[in-house]
Amino acid sequence: MKEAKTAEFRVEKDSIGVRDVPGNVYYGVQSLRAAENFHITGLRMHPEIINSLAYIKKAAAITNCEVGMLEKPKAQAIVQACDEILADKFREDFIVDPIQGGAGTSLNMNANEVIANRAIELLGGSKGDYNIINPNDDVNCSQSTNDVIPTAGKMTSLRLLKNLKQELLRLYDALCKKREEFNGVIKMGRTQLQDAVPIRLGQEFGAYSVAIMRDIHRMDKAMGEMRTLNMGGTAVGTGLNADEAYLRRIVPILSEVSDMDLVQAYDLIDATQNLDAFVAVSGAVKACAVTLSKIANDLRLMSSGPRAGLAEINLPAKQNGSSIMPGKVNPVIPEVVNQVAFNIIGNDMTITMAAEAGQLELNAFEPIVFYCIFQSIDTLTYAVRTFVENCVTGITANEARCRYLVENSVGIITAICPYVGYQKAADIAKRAMKTGETVRDLILQEKLLEKEKLDSILDPLHMTEPGISGKESLLKRY
Repeated sequence: MKEAKTAEFRVEKDSIGVRDVPGNVYYGVQSLRAAENFHITGLRMHPEIINSLAYIKKAAAITNCEVGMLEKPKAQAIVQACDEILADKFREDFIVDPIQGGAGTSLNMNANEVIANRAIELLGGSKGDYNIINPNDDVNCSQSTNDVIPTAGKMTSLRLLKNLKQELLRLYDALCKKREEFNGVIKMGRTQLQDAVPIRLGQEFGAYSVAIMRDIHRMDKAMGEMRTLNMGGTAVGTGLNADEAYLRRIVPILSEVSDMDLVQAYDLIDATQNLDAFVAVSGAVKACAVTLSKIANDLRLMSSGPRAGLAEINLPAKQNGSSIMPGKVNPVIPEVVNQVAFNIIGNDMTITMAAEAGQLELNAFEPIVFYCIFQSIDTLTYAVRTFVENCVTGITANEARCRYLVENSVGIITAICPYVGYQKAADIAKRAMKTGETVRDLILQEKLLEKEKLDSILDPLHMTEPGISGKESLLKRY
C-alpha cells in the first residue's frame, strides 16, 4: 500500500503469520490482508455501516462491563473510540472492500482493530500493543462476525430506508399538489397506447400519488423486517461464549445507544441462518422502483414532442439535450429514474440468489447482499429527490392541446354505445378514422342523437366521473 512505502512499520502477528503494518494507521494485520485479498470494487465501506459497527461495539463494551466480562477502563476506552468513529474520525482506516469473502469477517476485524488501536492510545499505549486492548478478546468480546455483521447490515438498511421514506413522502405531496392543479384538465386516456376514453390529468397524477403511498406502506413494513436482530447469538445462534446476562441486555442497550427501536429475534439460530428479511426489503425497494419507472415512462410519453409528439405536458428544461441539434431538450430526469430502476431490479436478483445460496448455519454472502441493498436504497433515495426537485414540481399542462386531442379522438365513441349500440358505435368509429371526420359530426349527420343530448353525453367532464351529469355537478363535487 502507498503509506507502507513512507511510514514507519510495526510488526503484527495473526494465525497466518507475521506482517509489517504501517506504524501510523489504526487498522491491523487482518485488515491489511483483507485489503490485499479483496480489491474488488475499489470502493470503501458505506459510511452508515461503519456507524452501525461503532454502535454495536459500543453497546457490547457497555454490556460486557455491566455483566463483568470487561474491565471498566477497557470498556471506557472502547466506548470513547467508538464515539470518535461516530464523530467521523478514522474513516480512512476502514480499508476493506465492500465485496469480500468470509461472511464479513474482514469488516468485523477492521472495526475491531481500529477501535482497539485507538483505545490503546487512550490508555497510554502504542498502536499494535494488543496486551492492553485486544481486537478479538476485548473489542469482540461476547460477539461473532455472524451476529455483528447481520446486525450492522440491518441497522444500516433501517437508517437508509428512513431517508428513502422521507423522500417518498415529498414525492407524494408533490403529486397530490399536481392532482389538484390539473383537476380540470381533460385529456385522452389511452390503453395499449391507443385512444381509450377521456380522463382528467389530475386523475392520472392522483393515481400516481396513490401508488407512491402504497410504496411508502411497503417501506414501513420493510423497516419492520430490519428491526429484528440476531445479536447475542454469536457464531451459529446458540450464544456460545456470551454470558446469559449479556444475551438479555445487548439488544436493549444497542437500542439505547443507537436511538433505534430494535428487538432480539425469538429464534437466534433462524435469524443467523436466513437472509430472507433482506430479500423482502429488496422486494419492497424494487416494487417502488418499478412504480417510479412507470411514472417516468408516462411523463416521457405525455411530454413527447414538443411539436411532433403528444405534448400534453411540459417537463422543466434542465439542460441541453443534444450536441448537434440546437434547442433540443430531453427528459433527462425521468430517464435517470428509469436507469436507477433497471439497476435496482438487477440488484434484487443478486440479493435473491445470494440469500438462496446460504448453507446450514450461516449465509456467507452477506457482503454482496449489503453492497446491493445499500446501493439500491441510496440510489432510489437520490433518484426520488431529483425527480421531485427537478421534474415533478415544475410540470405544466398544455390544456388546449389536451382538449383538442380529446375532441378529435374516436375514443369518445365509447360514451355513445349505451345510446346507439356497440355495432353502430363501431361503424361510426371506423368511418371517423377513414374519413377524418369527427365522431360528433357523424352522429349528427346520421341523426342518431339530438345535438343537446349529444353535447351532454360527450361533455368530457361527464365522461371522467361515474354518475355525473354535466360540468355543474362535477364542480359541486370538488
